[in-house]
Parts: sequence; structure tokens; C-alpha cells
Amino acid sequence: MTGRPVAPVRLAFLLVPQFSMMSFSAAIEPLRSANRQDGRTLYEWQLVSVDGRRVEASNGIAIDVDGAVDALGRPDMLVVCASLEPTRHAGGRRLLHVLRRLARHGCRVGAISGGTFLLAAAGLLGDRRCTVHWEFADLFRSMYPQLRLVQDLYVVDRDVFTCSGGTAALDLMLHFVREHFGPALALSVAEQFLHPRIREHGDHQRMDVQTRYGVHEGRLADVIRLMESTLGEPLAIEQIARRVGLSARQVERLFGGQLGVTPRRFYLSLRLERARLLLQQGAQSVRAVAFECGFSSSSHFCHAYRAAYKCSPTQARHRQTSGG
Repeated sequence: MTGRPVAPVRLAFLLVPQFSMMSFSAAIEPLRSANRQDGRTLYEWQLVSVDGRRVEASNGIAIDVDGAVDALGRPDMLVVCASLEPTRHAGGRRLLHVLRRLARHGCRVGAISGGTFLLAAAGLLGDRRCTVHWEFADLFRSMYPQLRLVQDLYVVDRDVFTCSGGTAALDLMLHFVREHFGPALALSVAEQFLHPRIREHGDHQRMDVQTRYGVHEGRLADVIRLMESTLGEPLAIEQIARRVGLSARQVERLFGGQLGVTPRRFYLSLRLERARLLLQQGAQSVRAVAFECGFSSSSHFCHAYRAAYKCSPTQARHRQTSGG
């Protein structure tokens, strides 16, 4: 095949503490399968960490590595695997320097899930499009508002790639198998993993609103989409109703009939769930989280949060950072 690599493609997986085992497995297993099905070593890989020590995944399983990232030679590709608390495990200037060095010397540098934060901190995203797991999207935008974040499954923009994580890592690696060794092998690997359709980069990460909430009325789905897009600056129910061509009373009936809740209560629950995720990520103060989620004051936010989750925002953050 024209353009096919003449030697095995060499990859390094940089495991960051609390990385997702699901994402890591979904990234490395297609390479193993490609080797097995072709009968030759098409891909070689090694595992590295910031300090060369074993790394604990978010599920508590510790993985041994082959060495430290700054001892790497020149792999063809480096994949940064991170997940929970991505800003807490950034690795410092030493790691960011290594990422920049590898990129300068022709290595394709990429990230899965929260690893996108490290590429951004290293200055490798620039004017490139990028993605991150939807759970981290709000935090990423607040930290890097100048970057071109999209909610695609994965993005390959020139020599840098990013992936939202989870099973999307399988689709990303199938993309590379197809690029390196042709579509027939990529399809064969996908079939091996009972993956009936190789999803493309532009596919969305999340299920559509109607599937997520089990609603069948299109106008109700429109209302929910508008609510989800205005969590930081919540609208009055009357404003939402006008924007979707309904009356406030019609909106009330739709929510009561299909979800058994008032639209105001549903809207509040969306904002509080967003707040809960931001608190878990641990990068913003309680006051900043309150502002990000459309609360007029910290006291109002704390009162609403306690009523919903039976603990204060500060207590919730402490439980997360202490492992409780």
C-alpha cells in the first residue's frame, strides 16, 4: 500500500495518575489486535510515567511502566492518558518541556480524556482544534478560552491529536490503523471487538437529549437543549418558552407530563449537576463554581447545593480530594 510504514510504528503511552483504564485499554488493544491479525509487528509500544514509577489508575489498579518520560528516545507517537483531576497531576515544567521537545522532533503528540489539559499547558494546541471529555469541557474552556475546543469524539489536527476518552479511544486508534495500514485491517480489528461501526471524528460524544432524558416530544427536547446551553446565565422560564415558540404554561405541562418535575426544578438540577462536576475537578473555588453555574451569590449556591446533595460544596470538594 502506498505510504505504508516500512517499520513498526512506535508508540509511548504516558500514564498520568488517575488515568482511565477504560480509555487506556481501548487505545492499546486495537494495536495488539492489528499485530495479531496481520501476523507481523505493525505496532510497538512502551509505557512511561513522569517519574518512572508505577501509576495508579482511577479504578485503583496500579500499572508498572517501562521508564520515565524524559528518558524516551524519539517514538513516532506519544499518547498522554489522563482522566480524573487532570489539573492536579500536570507533572510540572519538566513534563511540559518533554512534550514540547518530542513535538519539535517530529513525534505526533496526542492525548486522551483529561490529557488534553497537559497539551494545552505545554502550548501544543495553538490554533488547532481539540477535544476533551464532556465532563471537563467547562473547566477547559474557563482555563483556555482562546483554544478551539469542540465536542467531537476525537480530533486529529496536523501533528497533534486529542480524544474525548472512553470507547472513543478505540475509534481514534482505528483511524490510525486505517491511515497506516489500510481500511481492511481497521475493519477487521473493529469486528474483532464487536464494534459494528467505526465512528468518525465528527461524531458527538453524548447521546441526544431525547435519549438521555427519555422524552419523545421534540419541543421539550428543544427546551432542555436551551437550558443546557445557558447554565451559566440562566433564563426565566418565560424567556425560554418564547424562544421555542411555546407559552410558559405549555412548558410547565410538558415537564410535568413527561418528566414529573417543574421546569424550574429541572433547570436548577442541571446547574447543580454541573457544579458538582466542577467541584470534583478541584480547580476552581466554590465562589467561582457558583458563578460558572449561574448563582448570584455563594450563599445562595451553598443553600441550593446542600438541599440537593445533603452536604455543602466545601464538604463535597473535601470528600473528592481526600478520596472519600
